[in-house]
Amino acid sequence: MSQSTDPASPAGQIAAGYAFTGPALDLGALLWDGACLPEHQIRIPLSMLNRHGLVAGATGTGKTKTLQLIAEQLSANGVPVFLADIKGDVSGISAPGTANEKIEERAKDVAQEWEATGCPSEFYSLGGIGPGIPLRSTVTSFGPVLMSKVLQLNQTQEQSLGLIFHYADTKGLELIDLKDLRAVVAFLVSDKGKPELKGIGGLSTVTAGVILRALTAFEQQGAAEFFGEPEFDTSEFLRRAADGRGLVSVLELPAVQDKPQLFSTFLMWLLADLYTDLPEVGDLEKPKLVFFFDEAHLLFNGASKAFLEAITQTVRLIRSKGVGVFFVTQTPKDVPADVLAQLGNRVQHALRAFTPDDAKALKATVKTFPNSGYDLEELLTQLGTGEAVITVLSENGAPTPVAATRLRAPQSLMAPIDAAALDQAVKSSLLWSRYAEPVDRESAYEKISAEQAAAEAEAEAAAAAAEAEKQAKAAAKAAPKPDPSLAEQVVGSGLFRSLARSIGTQLGREISRSIFGTARRRR
Repeated sequence: MSQSTDPASPAGQIAAGYAFTGPALDLGALLWDGACLPEHQIRIPLSMLNRHGLVAGATGTGKTKTLQLIAEQLSANGVPVFLADIKGDVSGISAPGTANEKIEERAKDVAQEWEATGCPSEFYSLGGIGPGIPLRSTVTSFGPVLMSKVLQLNQTQEQSLGLIFHYADTKGLELIDLKDLRAVVAFLVSDKGKPELKGIGGLSTVTAGVILRALTAFEQQGAAEFFGEPEFDTSEFLRRAADGRGLVSVLELPAVQDKPQLFSTFLMWLLADLYTDLPEVGDLEKPKLVFFFDEAHLLFNGASKAFLEAITQTVRLIRSKGVGVFFVTQTPKDVPADVLAQLGNRVQHALRAFTPDDAKALKATVKTFPNSGYDLEELLTQLGTGEAVITVLSENGAPTPVAATRLRAPQSLMAPIDAAALDQAVKSSLLWSRYAEPVDRESAYEKISAEQAAAEAEAEAAAAAAEAEKQAKAAAKAAPKPDPSLAEQVVGSGLFRSLARSIGTQLGREISRSIFGTARRRR
């Protein structure tokens, strides 16, 4: 018996930790003492994929291919998958791969029966920018905490934005798109709205002005496209294909690469929305959905305390909804400790140690792994592309031994599909007709605009009436007096005035009325 197959050897003991009885995904073959041992397969239990995970490593070490490998096996096991395609190179998961010498060599090394296979896929875009079915959210659904993150507001401004959302709710002002939110803020800082501003408490005119300027700048970056209706129903991500395979939902983000705050926060909204809508299910034989959060460090950069707390709570609790989350980033230190503590499955690709900061990050990464027979600080700098250090949760929830692994090759295309094929896939989807065209119904902007227009029209009418009355009085005053008639001359004579003063009886009053043609005054 060779040392590699001896159950008592270090390699055998590591391999024993991955000998699961239930369904599992095959990640690759064990690396030990400089050799690849195809008889020792490294796997991850399907039932543990909702316990969250981390795929980390330096640029170019194979992180994207690892998530592609895991995603296509999840799909084959009937588990829907969500992938964020930051650089535009994951769309190939929908097409069969192309065999070549490198793939054949890798398959032989790890005892993989490689067969070119594509996955059933849907392609999405943020608000219709770039190819894909548009994903939109209403401002109300997005909420003040996530909106504060994407507007880069400080804690005080974040709290103030929360008050503005509350005001809009109480007044029945629907916040659907960004112009709705901007209209409400602009109204509150206007002369008419300032009394309302005082009434909601804790919000200064200066802070409201800061929020308004941030919203205006945000709109100028093209972000208005991402907010509106029809709002995307995130339960669409839970669908399966007709053959029972899980649908792979690919969010195409290359068109918004220059807006990392936006797309990372939007991904968090998707996850939070799923958490809100899904029922509690506890532990399942396989997850309902596995969500891959690429470039995860962008989510946490400059995050407020409230935002981090919201992420931590969502990640911790969404497991019981049957959803697994994998964060994909460069080093574990990119993820806050409270979130990192929730990630039971780890795939760590190579790290670089070219600078003092790199060396510090390497040491910190090593400390996050359980004790092992490897010199991890040395090993993590020597791993080749497509190799990783792995530890996952076993079927009973305990961490498996640390295993250096040569990973399997994805069976789908490890390159983007061409633009024409992508466009055809998008336009042929049943969801295209449901979400493609934006809808702009009456909401806060229209209601406030209508009230302002009515108030302006009323003010203009009052001003016009006042001006007309003024002109009428001026005209009456300036008009020449006509020559008096014979009757007026008689009435105006001294004799008549003397006679009128002498008449004191009812008969005299009646004679006077008959002269002027007036009626008796009613009492």
